[in-house]
Amino acid sequence: MDSGDAVPFTAIAIGNGSSGAGTRDIAPPPAAVPPRRSLFARFLRRETKTRGGWKRGLAIFDFLLRILAIAALVAAAILMGTDDDTLPFFTEDYQFSANFADLPAFTFLVIADGIAAGYLLLSIPFSIVCIVRPVFSCPRLFLLIFDLLAVALTVAAAASAAAIVYLAHTGNSKANWVPFCIRFQDFCQQSSGAVVATFVGALIVMLMVVMSALALRKK
Repeated sequence: MDSGDAVPFTAIAIGNGSSGAGTRDIAPPPAAVPPRRSLFARFLRRETKTRGGWKRGLAIFDFLLRILAIAALVAAAILMGTDDDTLPFFTEDYQFSANFADLPAFTFLVIADGIAAGYLLLSIPFSIVCIVRPVFSCPRLFLLIFDLLAVALTVAAAASAAAIVYLAHTGNSKANWVPFCIRFQDFCQQSSGAVVATFVGALIVMLMVVMSALALRKK
């Protein structure tokens, strides 16, 4: 062989002995990275399971309390709005009677209870939304704000009416005011029941405010 001739080059493939000399080891393909949407969906599902459980329980309890508050305030408004009493005796020029409309505090109680009960009835759809979507904060914030207004309205009405009822039961010796309820017992009992029912409704709404605040707190 002359020194100027090119030496031939032969490529030799080194393979696995068990699979033959002409085959190569092939690495497995890399694992597919899940898309971001599926990761976000799993994260949202996990958040719903961990946080939505107790919030949904609060929302269901809030719904039941809302129904009870409506019943208490409607009962109070009916009791006070139908409060009327007339004594069996009268004179030639005057008949002794008592009506809730004669006292502005009692009229205010009827109006306040009606407004609060109407709001609570309209707020039921928002309470249902909180049950279906417990993670959403907008409906709870709406309920928290307007529940506070309902508490302020009902407590103010109940407090003013309670002062009149107390004065009607006890009178005032310094002002020479005799107890009004000595004669109008039925009227005073019915008005007292309306005041108690209003306070019960206000306490229920206060409890709903606390529950909404707990549901809105951050972990």
